[in-house]
Amino acid sequence: MKRMKRIQWTVLVMLLILVPLTVACQPRAPVILATTTSTADTGLLDVLVPLFTQRTGYEVKTIAVGTGQALAMGERGEADVLLVHSPAAEMRLIENGAAINRQYIMYNDFVIVGPAADPAGVKGMTAGHEALLAIKQNAALFVSRGDNSGTHRKEQELWQTAATTPSGAWYIESGTGMAATLAIAEDKQGYVLTDRGTFLAHKKNLTLVVLVEGDAALKNPYHVMQVNPARFRHVNARGAERFVDFMLSRETQEIIAAFGVDRFGQPLFFPVAR
Repeated sequence: MKRMKRIQWTVLVMLLILVPLTVACQPRAPVILATTTSTADTGLLDVLVPLFTQRTGYEVKTIAVGTGQALAMGERGEADVLLVHSPAAEMRLIENGAAINRQYIMYNDFVIVGPAADPAGVKGMTAGHEALLAIKQNAALFVSRGDNSGTHRKEQELWQTAATTPSGAWYIESGTGMAATLAIAEDKQGYVLTDRGTFLAHKKNLTLVVLVEGDAALKNPYHVMQVNPARFRHVNARGAERFVDFMLSRETQEIIAAFGVDRFGQPLFFPVAR
């Protein structure tokens, strides 16, 4: 009987030791990040995601789509965390309870680029909507994202400010990401609205030049936010929270501040959390 009790105690002790070790050794569920194409096209996520994994142990599954698609994924509970740049649309997710913990982390700006010959004569204009109106009036080729992305929504805001609607053979919708849209505009020598970071990241392959910049309406803020685990209980709430904290950290903000300086002589994004 005593021998049996010793065996039982030995088994119990081994279970107390081995079960926590087994749980600890189990891989953590990956964090699903839905984000805009610009964070991927610029190469920023190629730097930040491996560092996040190194710091936290969480792998990241990145889905780079237009901001509209990323927000739709969040609203359906198909992602854990969002990194996007369409403030009004973002706030709708916060207000309807699909997302929480929205944090402002960085910004860059939009610019209008086009052929150096500038057939619409927009070079030096300081108001983005006036430049678009001039492009329309001259029926100069314009390539739109046309994908409900943050960039496309900004373009639509500018057309609305100009009190006009673009249509006609001169206006092309690519339905693709920023890098691909720039490539189409380059091939057709048309105008395009782009975030400055993606333009700089691909500038070596382009003859297009920046023609319109500096309008306060062209500021491009980026926010990170969690998909609400109270609504979608399957989401990786802890991993998403760690990602938000990581983006707000001093280390990450310093990396963002320096990103692009060595290659382009200027940063592609400007951190704001610190």
